Amino acid sequence: MSEPPEMCFEAPYWFIHNKIVGSAKGRGTTWFVQLDSLQGALRHYRRGGLFGKLVKDQYWFSGWEQTRSFQEFALLQHLRNKGVNVPRPIAARADKFGPFYTADLLSERIPNANDLVAKLQVSSLSAEVYESIGRQIKRMHLAQVNHTDLNIHNILLDESNKVWIIDFDKCSELTGDDWKQGNLDRLKRSFHKEVKRFSIHWRESDWEHLLRGYRSS
Repeated sequence: MSEPPEMCFEAPYWFIHNKIVGSAKGRGTTWFVQLDSLQGALRHYRRGGLFGKLVKDQYWFSGWEQTRSFQEFALLQHLRNKGVNVPRPIAARADKFGPFYTADLLSERIPNANDLVAKLQVSSLSAEVYESIGRQIKRMHLAQVNHTDLNIHNILLDESNKVWIIDFDKCSELTGDDWKQGNLDRLKRSFHKEVKRFSIHWRESDWEHLLRGYRSS
């Protein structure tokens, strides 16, 4: 990318150059920005929960490789190397001040993609799509990555129904297999939750298709 590296983490820079192409709300705002040949997603790391109301975006610094931004950047690289469909990491920053730091990550925005919540509010998905979702999760697990917040907001489908997994903040590589069922249980609870909230088009039989894809890999 040709943008000055010291500026690419600052949303005002992209506003000045008229390169903000969208945004999404979470704990903060993720800004979608136009780069030379693709769109990027710029995210500032923020705390959640009660503690996050007191200390919104500061973390204790114990080395660059221990920062949230570096760890997510490295994990995305690892997953891509293992053939998992995740966003391409572009740049990471940890800005240290005293014993603390703030962090930012710039990654690829998956073009023409929507999360499962948005998709399922419109219509149901085919058995083949659910099996593809299961295969991607299994591939992530074969890479020994524990997605601590695996839910249907963090699984995307693009215009060709290619499955993407996003948001690996606070996720990590783990040994063994005991934790993997916990990821699946969390995902299933997410389907149930969004059925109640948004009346998404989902049935228990869809879960069996997802598991079939997971077990076939």
